[in-house]
Amino acid sequence: MNTLAIDYGTKRIGLAIAVNGIISPILPIKNNSDKYNNIIKIIKDEKIRKVYVGICEGDFAIKTKKFVDTLRSMIELDVELIEEAVSTIEADEIYKENKKSKKKYKSHIDSIAAAVILRRAL
Repeated sequence: MNTLAIDYGTKRIGLAIAVNGIISPILPIKNNSDKYNNIIKIIKDEKIRKVYVGICEGDFAIKTKKFVDTLRSMIELDVELIEEAVSTIEADEIYKENKKSKKKYKSHIDSIAAAVILRRAL
C-alpha cells in the first residue's frame, strides 16, 4: 500500500511517500492556494491509499487540523494524524549526518521531517 506523509508548515509543506514500505522524501510544495490541487495530483500519480499528517501541540495544531479537515473533504482516503514532536530536530540530524548542502537545507528539511513522520506511522 502506497502512503503519503505531510509535514504541514506555514510556508512549505513537506512530503514523503512510502512505496512497498520504502520511504522517500519528495520535493515540498508551497503552502499557497494550489496546495490541495498539488497534493491531490501526488495522491493520484503515486496511487496513494492512506495519508498521514504530522500534528504538534499548541496554536499551530489548530491550523493543521483545519488543513486536515479540508483535505479530508476533498479526498476519499483515510487521513490519520501522527504526533510530530521533534520530527524537524530528528530531520535536521539526518540531514547533517548525510552531509547535504546547506544551500538546499530549506528546500529539503520539511520533506525529511515528513519522512520521519511516515517512519513513525509505519
